[in-house]
Amino acid sequence: MLVENNVALQPYNSFGIVARAQRLVRVGSDAEVVQLMNSPEWADGGAAARAFVLGGGSNLVITGDIKPLVIKVEIAGRRLVEDHARGWVVEGGAGENWHDFVAWTLEQGWPGLENLALIPGTVGASPVQNIGAYGVELQDRFHSLDAIDLQTGQAFTLDAAQCGFGYRDSVFKHAPAGEKGLGLAGRALITRVRFWLPKPWKPVLGYLDLERKMAETGIHAPDARQIFDWVVAIRRAKLPDPAVIGNAGSFFKNPTVTPEQCADIIARDPKVVHYPMADGSIKLAAGWLIDACGWKGKSVGHAGVYEKQALVLVNRGGATGGEVMTLAKAIQTSVYERFGIRLEPEPVVV
Repeated sequence: MLVENNVALQPYNSFGIVARAQRLVRVGSDAEVVQLMNSPEWADGGAAARAFVLGGGSNLVITGDIKPLVIKVEIAGRRLVEDHARGWVVEGGAGENWHDFVAWTLEQGWPGLENLALIPGTVGASPVQNIGAYGVELQDRFHSLDAIDLQTGQAFTLDAAQCGFGYRDSVFKHAPAGEKGLGLAGRALITRVRFWLPKPWKPVLGYLDLERKMAETGIHAPDARQIFDWVVAIRRAKLPDPAVIGNAGSFFKNPTVTPEQCADIIARDPKVVHYPMADGSIKLAAGWLIDACGWKGKSVGHAGVYEKQALVLVNRGGATGGEVMTLAKAIQTSVYERFGIRLEPEPVVV
């Protein structure tokens, strides 16, 4: 185990924000996590209470140098855990690249994650955010995960109910409230995640962009690989490549409102993009709301709103975390003043 000092974090956050970690340690196994927790570096400066766990850095806005110990999770591994009549259970190490893992499951003949293709980040970060796209959320395919308690060093396993999944939310995004609080933010280091891929496979196609692909190609019964390819093409057409333009993907959550609130907005803005949800609420397209407020293509300093998708904030070159957040707050204000809707950011801000 090697602790590095004064490490540049620009390569480790997809926004490409310039910042440094005072100390950074890479962990590639459970044993290395335990070794870290027994080391002098862990005791030094209260790292146990303030350590920052870093995955792929794709859902992160860094607003300054990070003084707490940064733990870069690089735990690898892919395997089939179970194969029976009702489905497959597949497992990925927390440090595995998410898109590569999805592609691997399809190559092995285990479909079910294809709608989640090309989402940036790591396998370990996927349940934290409860990632989702094109009609599928991680909770729909989640089986269980393994993690280590950064306060006690004990390994534990959680099922879906214990993860407290919500829309782009989980128990890992909330600090514990009181001694028996259920929040695990800053306390759990996820090591492995398992996914339930049901048999027989059924395509999830109830999404406008996928319906357009079916109409364009004349393919009305696509297989999993075809859906994977469509999703990749759609995302590449809409979203900038972080390797070319720094960004964290969708910056704001799509807000949900009551049918009455939606009707009120439609009365004023009939073109508002909205989707009915199973629970009776209505989900609004945050990108449409932002675009309607005139933000597409606009900038604050070196941070800007992507020209092709208003939901994405980008680094136009040399943007600071402060500029990104100033832009984000200005957008929030505009949307609230026009629609009475408070947009909530998706990325973690540190």
